[in-house]
Amino acid sequence: MDFARRGGRSITELRALKVNLDGLARVDGSARFAFGDTVAVASVSGPIEVRLAAENPSLSTFEVLLRPLSNVPATQSKSLAASIRAALIPSLILSQNPRTLIQLVIQALSPTRLRSSDTLVATMINASTIALVNAGSIPMKGVVCAVAIGRIKSALIVDPSEDEETALDASGCFAFAFGNGIDDARCVWTNWKSPRSFDEVELARCTLLASAAAKSVWLQTQKIFEGDESGEDDEMEIS
Repeated sequence: MDFARRGGRSITELRALKVNLDGLARVDGSARFAFGDTVAVASVSGPIEVRLAAENPSLSTFEVLLRPLSNVPATQSKSLAASIRAALIPSLILSQNPRTLIQLVIQALSPTRLRSSDTLVATMINASTIALVNAGSIPMKGVVCAVAIGRIKSALIVDPSEDEETALDASGCFAFAFGNGIDDARCVWTNWKSPRSFDEVELARCTLLASAAAKSVWLQTQKIFEGDESGEDDEMEIS
């Protein structure tokens, strides 16, 4: 079904990506990532000393902390942090630095009218994976890229804006781990939610649509590290 989007975007088109390799103090790597005006920043520290109670004799302890734009982290923030951790774990090699801590701190920089924004979740995951690569101190076997998919009037759309998210009747974030090249990608996490009964065909369509969009994010992210790493803003349009 055809669906007219504000700004003339097609249903498969991402908003402009903006990546900044933020040089935050006292961390090993950081990055700011944006889909349009949906922005998140992430920082990575590690491997560093871990408290005794969290020490793992065979693996690094991977801790994800989510800081809301205002107030203190609540149950929802902690649950989301656990989900983002699960999405990123497949890309990390935690066995090379046992008895240490890798700490990832994420903060949303965009206020949202929604309690749960899948577009913001995808933005946080992308900021996190770029910060991990930027740190260079954590062994990795790939990168994780994420996009949000929404459904409006039976039409599936990529990267819904905040205005579009308020009108969705189903939505979800899809995270893909990329290993050896663009064709080596697998979906490692999704939170697709639909009030209708489970539809396996629709979920497969969403995954296919998200996979193509995530590949675009991966390709553009790769250019950041192959090109200028001066830390200046790099803005990219994807069609």
